[in-house]
Amino acid sequence: ADRQEGIGVCGWILVSLSFLLVLITFPISIWACIKVVREYERAVVFRLGRILSKKAKGPGMILVLPCTDTFIKVDLRTVACKIPPQEILTRDAVTAQVDGVVHYRIHSAVRAVANVTDVHSATLLLAQTALRNVLGTQSLAQLLAGREEIARSIQATLDSATEQWGVKVARVEIKDIRIPMAMQRAMAAEAEAAQEKKAKVVAAEGEMNASKALQRASMVLAESPAGLPLRYLQTLTAVAAQNNSTIVFPLPMNMFGSLGQKRTGG
Repeated sequence: ADRQEGIGVCGWILVSLSFLLVLITFPISIWACIKVVREYERAVVFRLGRILSKKAKGPGMILVLPCTDTFIKVDLRTVACKIPPQEILTRDAVTAQVDGVVHYRIHSAVRAVANVTDVHSATLLLAQTALRNVLGTQSLAQLLAGREEIARSIQATLDSATEQWGVKVARVEIKDIRIPMAMQRAMAAEAEAAQEKKAKVVAAEGEMNASKALQRASMVLAESPAGLPLRYLQTLTAVAAQNNSTIVFPLPMNMFGSLGQKRTGG
């Protein structure tokens, strides 16, 4: 009674005639009545236009009556669908082209057949719309830096919308983001200027630290008169080790001062 619910008196008569036809033509008719459903498939059987038992059949062998029953096979495997490049306008008025990939599977074959005409086409169109709507609320910096968060937001939007279709969205990935060449050059110039600024700051800090070290070294040499000639000799050793033909002999400035005083006195 539950299997034949709602088919009416005429339905009962047609089903009885179908059973009678199978019995009369048995065993030839059995080959047309038995259908095989694979492990990853489910069959939605319609009897006189109504879904039989309100659930899908399979996997394995199922019995389909001739003339009164029809069936539709639904693949339950995960489908990887590529979202075509979408030209969007970000929140900070920058034009970008974004494409992605959405992975989904059908978890309810009855809903996928009864509630939507083409579940795969509907899911793809909805993914395109959700991608444009979510990315339109993000700035370019957020779009480039927060791909994972944006992908999760798109996945949640799709999952809630496709639940009534019997579709479960497993994953959404933003594949590529393309921006105009002028914007790329401007961003590259901005990044180069920022790096140059950091380099100048680091160089200035190094000069300041070096000057402080030289100041402390001069104070140490001033306290030890013999330290400066020793430093001269160490510098000569370093210069001679480089196979150069030029040797510089540093002379103290006070020597020239004393020579000048002797000439004046003479």
